[in-house]
Amino acid sequence: MKLKKVIATMLVSAMTLGLVGCGGNNASNTSGKATATPDTSKTETPETETPATDAASATPVADAKKVELLVWSPQEDQAPRDGYDQGILAAMCEAFNTAHPEWDITFTYGVCSEGDAKDVVTKDLAAAGDVYMYANDQIPTLVDAGALAKLGGSYVDDMKASNDEAMSNSVTYNDGVYGFPYTPNTWFMFYDKTKFTEEEVKSLDTMMAKDLGSDVTNLAMALDNSWYIEAFYYAAGCQLFGDGTQPEMGCDFDNENGVATTKYLVNLAANKKFSNEKDKSSIAKFQERKLGAYFTGSWDYDAIYKALGDDLGMAKLPTVTINGTEGQMKSFAGSKAVGVNPMCENMDVAVALASYLAGPECQQIRFETRNIAPTNKTVAASEAVQSNPLVAAQAAEISEAAMVQPLLAEMATYWTPTDSLGKELVQGDITEANAEAKTQAWVKGILGK
Repeated sequence: MKLKKVIATMLVSAMTLGLVGCGGNNASNTSGKATATPDTSKTETPETETPATDAASATPVADAKKVELLVWSPQEDQAPRDGYDQGILAAMCEAFNTAHPEWDITFTYGVCSEGDAKDVVTKDLAAAGDVYMYANDQIPTLVDAGALAKLGGSYVDDMKASNDEAMSNSVTYNDGVYGFPYTPNTWFMFYDKTKFTEEEVKSLDTMMAKDLGSDVTNLAMALDNSWYIEAFYYAAGCQLFGDGTQPEMGCDFDNENGVATTKYLVNLAANKKFSNEKDKSSIAKFQERKLGAYFTGSWDYDAIYKALGDDLGMAKLPTVTINGTEGQMKSFAGSKAVGVNPMCENMDVAVALASYLAGPECQQIRFETRNIAPTNKTVAASEAVQSNPLVAAQAAEISEAAMVQPLLAEMATYWTPTDSLGKELVQGDITEANAEAKTQAWVKGILGK
């Protein structure tokens, strides 16, 4: 049964929590412009007293603190849905407001996808959302820009207790916690069960060798996207900063196996059975039944299910043979999280809201309305979540076919050179003849040389 807006009144008694502020620069900037980069990594988390509340009334108390908060989220959270005429974000925020009569909150909403947060937020911190959502790999950039407040106190204790270690670590950087995770973040395989069997999708070699017809594409993926291409190099046994936490290990994508991987990708990009994903064209191909498989994430589930219905299959990434050896393709894995802008004027309220938006009630709503997999251990253990095929496929990917994305400042120089390599592969500018030189130049770019 889907949760409805009446959850606002149901949650009142459960949300009268003690308030703990967050670290970072807690002073508001009255000029309205960012004049300095806050040092959020060194400021201890201040604790505040729990304000008197009148929870039973579910209305602001007479001396309620008036607060204005700007909340940014992806468009999907703000689109009207069954039972949520104004979108799930507005319903969540209003439930939070109702549950906290000590505050009289006026919410303003803005659209910013998790993937775009580091670029949009850092353009103007003073104009950015007080609370916003982001992909965890962006933490080093956001922290260095003074755009994420360091968190502490009971909220962080609760987060660590309700998430497994991997998810807690996904928002930990330089021994500081900078957000509340609410869903795992990775990509895996969606396929048409009329084109491939469960056994066939275990091997990319088998998938690409199959004849699906002259007008059918066997595989589509964003080869020119730096978040995807690493899967092939991992399959060949290459490493990026060792286990992902060892910057001193550098990147060995230019070794013999790495060069062999680039040559493999030269041939994959030129294969008529392969298509580089552009502008969601793959979903249209699924609709036309002209695509066998597509590498993407849970965010595309609704559209792909609409296209394929019960013929939709989902699985972890397949193995692939490179340089004579079969290896498991591995995606980057991390989380999506809710963070707080250090320039927020009402830090205590913002931190409480961020914790709630990433908490079990809101994770349940996201799962029921958007099939977003939860990180909260209690929510994830429910029968509904455990039996969900989308969640199962994503869980299999994370546990069996993924590498934790390096959460290092050194990753800042990974993305652009890798995007460039992918674009050159798709355009045909890289050949087997120049693959070694191109691969070596790419790795020098990753290492900032």
